[in-house]
Amino acid sequence: MKTFKYRDLSLQQLKQLVQRNVDPANEIRTVVEDVIANVRKHGDKALIDYAEKFDKVVLNKLYLDKAELAGLASTLAPEQKAALQTAYNNIKKFHQTQLKTEDKVETMPGVTCWRELRPIERVGLYIPGGTAVLPSTFLMLGIPAQIAGCHQIVVCSPPQKNGKVNAFIAYVAQLLGIERIYLAGGSQAVAAMAYGTESIPAVDKIFGPGNQFVTKAKTIIQSTTTCAIDMPAGPSEVLVIADDTSNPEFVAADLLAQAEHGIDSQAVLVATSQNIIDATLAALEKQLPILPRAEIATKAIENSYAVLADDLKQAMQFSNLYAPEHLILATENWNQITGDIINAGSVFLGNLTPESVGDYASGTNHTLPTSAYARAYSGVSVDSFVKKITFQHITPDGIQNIGPSVEILAELEGLHAHKNAVTLRMNK
Repeated sequence: MKTFKYRDLSLQQLKQLVQRNVDPANEIRTVVEDVIANVRKHGDKALIDYAEKFDKVVLNKLYLDKAELAGLASTLAPEQKAALQTAYNNIKKFHQTQLKTEDKVETMPGVTCWRELRPIERVGLYIPGGTAVLPSTFLMLGIPAQIAGCHQIVVCSPPQKNGKVNAFIAYVAQLLGIERIYLAGGSQAVAAMAYGTESIPAVDKIFGPGNQFVTKAKTIIQSTTTCAIDMPAGPSEVLVIADDTSNPEFVAADLLAQAEHGIDSQAVLVATSQNIIDATLAALEKQLPILPRAEIATKAIENSYAVLADDLKQAMQFSNLYAPEHLILATENWNQITGDIINAGSVFLGNLTPESVGDYASGTNHTLPTSAYARAYSGVSVDSFVKKITFQHITPDGIQNIGPSVEILAELEGLHAHKNAVTLRMNK
C-alpha cells in the first residue's frame, strides 16, 4: 500500500485520490445494454442462455420451489442454522423500530396535514452468488421488506454448478417465508426484474449489491424505466481511522476483511502516525498469506492506500471527502470525532467493533452506498421499502382561514383556475 501525507496533497490531488474510477471507457455499459435488450426481447430464453454462458450451468427451469429449498436447507448443521437465526433476530429487532406512525399536524385552525406509510407493492431482491455467497444480504433485504409489508417479494440469485442455490440462502428463504428463488444472476437478473419475463414477475423497485455489471444495470434501469433502485452502488470499500490507541493487528484484519470481497474492493487507512501505518502494514503482511482468498485480497490491497494525517480532526476531513461505505474509528478516542462525521454509510466505533459485525449480525443493514454516494444516499432500511404519502383535510373554518392566502398566491402565479377552486368553496 502506498502512503500519502495529507499535508502534502493539494485539493486537486485529494479529489483524484478519493475518486473511484468505475468503467471510465464505458466498456461495461456497452455489454450491459446488450444484455438488457436481449432479456427484454427474449425473456426466459435469454436467462437460460446467460446461465450457460456465465454460470456454466444448463437450467431446465428458472426457479427453485418451496420443497427444493427445504431440501437444501435441511443439509445445514444445527450451529449454522443457529447463527443465521441469531442474525435474523438482531436484524429484525433493529429494523422493526423504523416502522413509525407520524403525528397529525394542524398547520392552522381547521387545516390538518399528515403522512402515512404504504409498502411498495412489488420489490426485487438481488442476492449475489459470485466469488462469495451472501445469505447475509438476503437477510438484510428480506427482513425490512417483510416489516414494510411488501405484497410481492421476488428473489433472484445466480445458480451454482449444480443448478441450485447455496443451502444457506435456502435456509434464509425459510426464515423469511420466501417460497421461490429465481436462478438468474448478473445484469440479466436486474433486467428480468425490471421488465419481467415468462417466469419472473416485473417489480417496482430493485434492491441488492453486486459486481460492476449489476451496478451498471441498476443505474441504466433507473434512468430508462419506471422501476426504481435502492442506490447506485459500486465495489465495496472501507476507511479505517487509527491513532496510537489503535491495535495494528485489528486494523490490518479489518482492511483485509474488506479486501477479500473482490479485486476491485478498496481498503483505506488514515492514521495519525507513521508508526501506526508501519505496524499495520507489517501485521497485514503476516495475515494476508494465510487467507483462503489471499489472491483476491492481494489485488484489492494493490488498489488501496494509506494516508498520514496530522491529527484525528484532519483524518476525519479526509474521510468526509472520501465518503466511505464503511467507516471504522479504530481509536479509544472515537467519541471526540463522531460529531464530525458528515459522509459515511455505516460507522463502527472503537477497537472492539469490526466491520464484520455489521456485515452479519449486529442488526444494522449492510446494503450501503459506495463510490462516494454516501454523500447523498443512506443505507437500506425499512424506509427504502415504503412510500410516504401526504394527506390533508380542510374543515369549513379551515377553508376560510387558509383560502385568502391561496387566492393571492394563485393569482400572482397567473393560475386563476387554482384560485377559483378555493373561491367557490369559501363562498359556499
